[in-house]
Amino acid sequence: QVQLVESGGGLVQAGGSLRLSCAASHITFSSATMAWYRQAPGKQRELVAAITSGGSTNSADSAKGRFTISRDNAKKTVHLEMNSLRPEETAVYYCNAEVTSIWGRTYTYWGQGTQVTVSS
Repeated sequence: QVQLVESGGGLVQAGGSLRLSCAASHITFSSATMAWYRQAPGKQRELVAAITSGGSTNSADSAKGRFTISRDNAKKTVHLEMNSLRPEETAVYYCNAEVTSIWGRTYTYWGQGTQVTVSS
């Protein structure tokens, strides 16, 4: 069974930094597109940043220049380095994995989420 376990969330002051990590198991990690999403209370889940199996990255406009996503295929982990955090970025951050089989079917997996709280 695929497992994605997030860590690194917590309470930080505005302008501070946090590094989130997601450890994956029972998945062909090197072939997966990994991503971080977040969901604030009363809002829809939104993409923060993603990284493909080849290392190409994409991020939300609000995250550009402040957040960096990276992956370590040997350790099956993906990280999200977040700098200059803002109170409005308080949310539960979720790790996401997408794997496409050789038959073209895409499987999506989610972690349980980690709370990030940014105080003003």
